[in-house]
Amino acid sequence: MPPLTDDTLWAILNDELGDDAVNRLVWQGLGYRETSDGWDTSAVEAAWAEKYPEPPNFIESRPATVQLTRSIPPAYKQLLKDELGFKGYTVDQLIPRLTRRATMVSWLLSYRKQQTARS
Repeated sequence: MPPLTDDTLWAILNDELGDDAVNRLVWQGLGYRETSDGWDTSAVEAAWAEKYPEPPNFIESRPATVQLTRSIPPAYKQLLKDELGFKGYTVDQLIPRLTRRATMVSWLLSYRKQQTARS
């Protein structure tokens, strides 16, 4: 897995990192762990584990991406703009795949911020 650095986050936004790696970064942050028997959800919040016993493909699933957006604490909703300086996509780039990647980066920034606060 790539480290959760600004360079990695920009690679996600610029569609330079594969979908599988992007999904896996979010799954890891949510607490999903792959085992030889499937998925261990013991570290996953109950709301996620109940609805998604196997981690969702956020690139393909609008409902999962909506839930991901809702799980970002209000204090961290602007990190994409404030920390990365991301100004958004142009109108011709507003396709579900890229906007879902931006949502995933926003969630990853929130996750990173919360991990730093706990340290």
